[in-house]
Amino acid sequence: MIHIRNARDGEAELLSEIGLRAWQKAMAAIGESDAMIDAARNAFRNFVENDWLTITVAEQNGQVAGWAAREGLDETISDFWIDPAFTRQGLGSALLERIEKDIAEQGFEKAAMQTHSGNSEAIGFFRKHGYSIHWLSVAYNPKLDRDVPSVGLRKQLVSDGQGGYGQEF
Repeated sequence: MIHIRNARDGEAELLSEIGLRAWQKAMAAIGESDAMIDAARNAFRNFVENDWLTITVAEQNGQVAGWAAREGLDETISDFWIDPAFTRQGLGSALLERIEKDIAEQGFEKAAMQTHSGNSEAIGFFRKHGYSIHWLSVAYNPKLDRDVPSVGLRKQLVSDGQGGYGQEF
């Protein structure tokens, strides 16, 4: 059974390890994740320790299996990580539905996120859930010592009221 809840204080190690495993899988397309593993581990740990109030957790049968965050508590999904052992079980869809509901309830009309352009699994997942690629950018990554292309995805959550002919009732 899938359960979505807010993160709890004291879950930093568990959440950071899930994030790290999912990040390693996502980085496989651009390689060299081994060279950045310690920095990534520290970044995940620091983030979940300091910003756990922005994190929403997905559990499968009582076991934490993924999490997402809105670091700025705005329309941007800053993190979205499902443990590779739990993919394709509906957890990501349930987690995304909850995050989008939270974004809409806070008055934002759109949800947005970004990933590197080689992360075809994430891009496919978000596109399947109604997101479209809104921008493409290339930025230098000093840890990889090369340019890394990224894509921004966006989804309209609230109807803009523009639809069809005539007056709406």
